[in-house]
Amino acid sequence: MKTQFDILKKSRELILKVIDGLTLEQLHKIPDGFKNNITWNVAHLVVTQQLLLYKNSGLNCLIPDDLIEDFKKGTAPTTTFTEEEFNDVKELLIGLPETLEEDFNAGIFENYKEYPTSTGFVLDSFKTAVTFNNFHEGIHFGVILALKKLV
Repeated sequence: MKTQFDILKKSRELILKVIDGLTLEQLHKIPDGFKNNITWNVAHLVVTQQLLLYKNSGLNCLIPDDLIEDFKKGTAPTTTFTEEEFNDVKELLIGLPETLEEDFNAGIFENYKEYPTSTGFVLDSFKTAVTFNNFHEGIHFGVILALKKLV
């Protein structure tokens, strides 16, 4: 599992590196042909990791409910972040993987509710969900790279 946690941490470091220096206007821009923007993708990754790994394990998510409602699967950008608000999201993006690993090492992930993903893959354990979450993060990292070229 250590490798999976390291992959998650590294992918998030790469995301922050890629978006560093972009203005709030660039971060919120939705280019033609896209349904979302960079801020939505970043917040969506924070939310999805919490839902897949904590909620499906029967645990409370470590993020505000309104963030979940605004950025869960099936949503579209409706929020415009201030710089301070987006900094808070970026802190969650970079900090939550460490908390996840600590919680895993503490043994809190005892149960997992089976979850069929929109890709058709069924998550049947916490370990499978961590691996799938990394796959999901990679997809959105690619989207963020594409969005950056157009903003």
